[in-house]
Amino acid sequence: MKQWTMNTVGRANLELTDAPIPEPGPGEILVKVSAVSLNYRDRIAIEEGLTMVFPDAGPFVPGSDMAGEVVGAGTDVDRFAPGDRVISTCLPGWIEGPGPGNARIGGPEALGSGHHPGVLAEYVALDQDWAVRAPHNLGDIEASTLPMAGLSAWTALIERGRVHAGETVVVQGTGGVALFGLQIATAHGAEVIVVSGDDAKLARARDLGAAHGINRLTEDWVETVYALTRDHGADHILETFGGHHLSRSIEAAAVGGRISLIGILQGYEISGHVAHLARKKLRIDGIQVGHRRSLEDLVHAADHFLPRPAIAAEYALSDLPSALAHLERGAFGKIVVTTA
Repeated sequence: MKQWTMNTVGRANLELTDAPIPEPGPGEILVKVSAVSLNYRDRIAIEEGLTMVFPDAGPFVPGSDMAGEVVGAGTDVDRFAPGDRVISTCLPGWIEGPGPGNARIGGPEALGSGHHPGVLAEYVALDQDWAVRAPHNLGDIEASTLPMAGLSAWTALIERGRVHAGETVVVQGTGGVALFGLQIATAHGAEVIVVSGDDAKLARARDLGAAHGINRLTEDWVETVYALTRDHGADHILETFGGHHLSRSIEAAAVGGRISLIGILQGYEISGHVAHLARKKLRIDGIQVGHRRSLEDLVHAADHFLPRPAIAAEYALSDLPSALAHLERGAFGKIVVTTA
């Protein structure tokens, strides 16, 4: 089989290599991968390392989000059988609740971090607890976008945020998490404001159900949120930029509002006005994707009432460098690598 491997940090160190198809061990399933959805985290992990660990055993495979078909199973497997379509859970071992981790290291590491195997390969062997059944109503390309981008938005708005009709949600950007947030919020009756620096993308966001679009490069988006909501502010904000941009979300939030801190596009150090934070009684949630039970809820929603995910482009497995370059330029929706 073909797989992408790395020996050290840097896009130039990615290699498309040949490897034997793995044998599933006890409790593992063998999955023939059809599609791998790329996340901003994948690009940063490949280029900067994040918390990557390079095993003594040699190179490892990056990537966390895949869809495919179970083609084999080890002993003691009781959750799946050959022929089942599955998607990965990008944070292994987090079934429900607050999850594994501690005060020093935080939560669990993702697939494809070196701590765990990745999925940019034609076949992967995964612990059966690291997968859920794929939605019936989505093909593998669309289904592969759920594990990180879809679940991050679902965790922020539904699992924790309990968004409902009549609320105002501000979504920042038009990448995978942002557009999932737009679709999830509108499906639950909320009014969505999309903030972007691209008028063409804002127009496309309106086609997906956004009530308003704000070009952050040509107007003060916070002041526009005030105007659109008659100074009420945003009940929910998906903060995908991070860094110092958090201070602007604190300004835009309504009294009793919730800010879901998801992205790191503007760095790892955050800032904000403490007085606003206190006087508005705000809640700031740090979102590390979500747990398996919540992903199963998202799959159920995808089968019953959510719109289809927005796919920006598809690339062949051999063309991963071009897919990463597209991700770096910015995309409207998700970029997916296929193995067919």
